[in-house]
This record gives sequence, C-alpha cells and structure tokens, in this order.
Amino acid sequence: MNLRKLNCASPVLILALIAQTALAQTPTPVAATSPMGWNSWDSYGLTITEDQFRDNAKVLAEKLKSFGWNYAVIDEGWFFFNPEDRPTPDKLRYAIDAFGRYVPVPARFPSAASPHHENGSPTPATPMKFEATIYDDTSFKPLADWVHSLGLKFGIHIVRGIPRASVERNLPIANSAFHAQDAADTSDACPWDPTNWGVKDNPAGQAWYDSLLTQYASWGVDLIKVDCIASHPYKPDEIRMVRRAIDSATAKTGRPMVLSLSPGPTPIENAAEVAALAQMWRISDDVWDIWPPSGKPFPQSLSSQFANTAAWAQFSKPGNWPDADMLPIGELRPSPGSGEPRTTRLTPTEQRTMLTLWAMARSPLILGANLTLLDDPTLKLLTNPDLLRIDQTATRSGQVLHSGNIVAWTAALPADSPDGAIALALFNTGDSQVVVDSSFEAYDIDASTYRVKDVWSGKNLGKLKSIQDLDLEPHSSVLWLLKK
Repeated sequence: MNLRKLNCASPVLILALIAQTALAQTPTPVAATSPMGWNSWDSYGLTITEDQFRDNAKVLAEKLKSFGWNYAVIDEGWFFFNPEDRPTPDKLRYAIDAFGRYVPVPARFPSAASPHHENGSPTPATPMKFEATIYDDTSFKPLADWVHSLGLKFGIHIVRGIPRASVERNLPIANSAFHAQDAADTSDACPWDPTNWGVKDNPAGQAWYDSLLTQYASWGVDLIKVDCIASHPYKPDEIRMVRRAIDSATAKTGRPMVLSLSPGPTPIENAAEVAALAQMWRISDDVWDIWPPSGKPFPQSLSSQFANTAAWAQFSKPGNWPDADMLPIGELRPSPGSGEPRTTRLTPTEQRTMLTLWAMARSPLILGANLTLLDDPTLKLLTNPDLLRIDQTATRSGQVLHSGNIVAWTAALPADSPDGAIALALFNTGDSQVVVDSSFEAYDIDASTYRVKDVWSGKNLGKLKSIQDLDLEPHSSVLWLLKK
C-alpha cells in the first residue's frame, strides 16, 4: 500500500482500500465447502484391507472425483489384527508403536510396514491383558501418498482417548516427559468401545493428543474423524485438546486437517462451541438404510432426519457443516458396519429423497457404498450436477413448511448460478400419495413467474407462477430450480 497516496485520498477511499486488503488477507477456512467423499464403514465395517481400500479409491478417482467427491476415509479398526473378534474384546490384538499410538496392521496394510520392519516385540515377563505388537516405522504415509497421487484426500477414523494397551505398558508419550498413565483417565471409557481410556485435561493429556496429531500430519492425513466425542458422551474438553493439537500440527507442517466429530446427536445447545472447534459434527446417531423410525436411538431412519436437518440448517456455513451422516445406498457389502451384506434397503425413490434432503441441508456427502460394485443408476444419482451445486454453493437454506406429510425446503444459490437462483424441494414423508397445489409464496418465495427446471429429470418445465396438480408418491421428493 502506498501511504503517500493514501494520505491524499478521501476517507471513504481509504476505508474501502483497508477493507479490500483485509478481505484479501482473510484465509480460506478449512472445509470452505461441505466435504464430499467415501468412507469404508457402511460396506466394510472393521475389516477393510489395503487392497479393498485401493480398489474403492480408484473408482472414486475415476468416476466421482470430477464431480467433487474427493475424500477417501478408512473407518474404525485399522489397528486390529483380528477385527472379526470385536464382539469378544478380550481376544483383540492391537498394533501400536513405541509411543503407544495405534498403527496400521501390516498384514492388512502391507504398504504401512517399512522395508526394515521387525515383526513383533519381545514377549513381556508379565502376561498382558491387552495383547499388542509394537512396530517401528509403520505408517499410513505410503498409502496417503498414493491417495494424493490420484488427486484425492486421505482420512482416518479414531476413537477418542488413549489405548488401554499403551496405558497397561505405561509407554512414553512422544516429544514429552510424560507416560501413558499420566494422561489416561481410567475412570472414563467410551460406553461402547473396549479399546481406549479417556484422556485427562492436563499437560500430559495435551501432550498425548499433540503426539497423535503430529503423527497423523506426518502421514498426510487430510481428515480425522474422532468418535465417541460428540454425543453419549459429549466431551468438550477432549475436543478442545484435539483442536489445539491439530492447530499445532498444522502450524508446523502447513497441512490443514478437517476435524469430524461423531457420533450424534451433538447437543444443539452446544452448536457455537462445536462450530468453533470442528468443521463437521454429527447431528444424529448412525443413519442406516431404513425409512420408518425404529423406535430406538440406533439406528437412525431416513424419515427421522427431516426434523434433525431442519433444526441444524441455520448453523451451516463455510468451515462448519452439521453432518447428517453417511449415505447408505448402493451395495453394502461384504461386511457392513451394521446388519448382513446387502443391497441398500432404501427404494430408488427413497435414495433420491435422501440425496435431495442432504443437499438442501448442505450436509457433507459421504458415500458408504462399495464403489467396486457401483451400478449405473447409483452413479447417476451421485453425479447429478444441479444437486451437487446446491449442496456445494447454496448460501443459505432451510425448511420453510411442514404441513402434515408435506415438507418443503428452499435454498438460495449464487445469482450467477446456471438454471436457477432458488432451489425448492418438496417431500412427501407419508405412506400415501398427495397432490400439491400451491403458490410459490407458500414457501417464502416472491410472487413472480419463474423459469423452472426439474433437477432429477433434467427437464425444463417452462414458466410457472405456481405449483399445480403435482403428484408426490409416498416417500418421494421433487427438486426444482427457479429463476426469474
């Protein structure tokens, strides 16, 4: 900035230049748009291997990346030798490093082992309750490098806390004078996870998370999904420790990392707190391929997500994305995280409704299907450019009507958006057909004549002043783009 010239300028010009400079210096937030990608849980559960992951990542890169689907995430259990024994935790065997951190099992992820890797560690004199093998130089970095070579981003899942196997051995915490027992809170355990203890909110606990996130940054991790931390129980102290550790690792490496919190429902009264700490957080418990409410907290049904997304839509913005959970569509096999191997139980109509609701809510779009079995109808659903444009570019959205079984959402799109500046979605959540006759004003849309495009059919419907005789089958939706 030329100060001599500024001294001669008008105050208005000076303020404008200062504002322009400040805007130019404002960093782009991590996850400026809602993350899109694939996660292994819905098709592989705890069991995924490197070959299976690579096969799915190749399809992601070849068929979906150009549409914005770019995260490839390995979900829970990559450090188990024997994930099939998860129902009997006493039989589990873990892979850890000398600093007590989980590492990928080389037998399942061969690229993780260094060429000079020594398999195993000496048998301790005293038998250990938690059976673990300590590895040196074992890492996800080779696999992450390969993912990056495809133009994709790499993510992993962890459960909050510190491994019980590491606490039992009281292993040192990297880059600190602390040991695992200094950090562990053995009175605090995830109710459904037998692998970890909680972490104390003290210097040792922070050193533990610093060690962990430094390791992940060195591997090339772009997204870290932390489980048993957003709900039952909500653990804000540990979220803050993870946040500080990510910020520290990013400052040292220059590698930004998306923080995704799980499971839900995240308490909505804590929306401001989680928004300051994370980029994604779950708004419900696990969503699976069922339509009607199950009557239980788990699994969450598609129909129950209408209320959840409506409550959370106001909090969506660049860098903050309430997460309606993964998309359990397509082929959920060979070993889904819940239930038997199967083709999704959602009908084609319900799958389209799910994608419509997720896009209108601007939720992250994380696919659970086995991509190696991706069929043409599912691929067509996932690559609809207008649908994805709504999810990725809408500046605000929300539910504007809920009358009986009819739910309506609108989303505002950038003024230069092709085909429409307003998205309108109508849903029939009931079990009988309904006919919609209404004005656009009923959905808080200005009275006017609009050029209308049907997103799912791709057809231009001409100029309309209202909605007339629109048939909505049970569990169905329509998605229109409106432009004056």
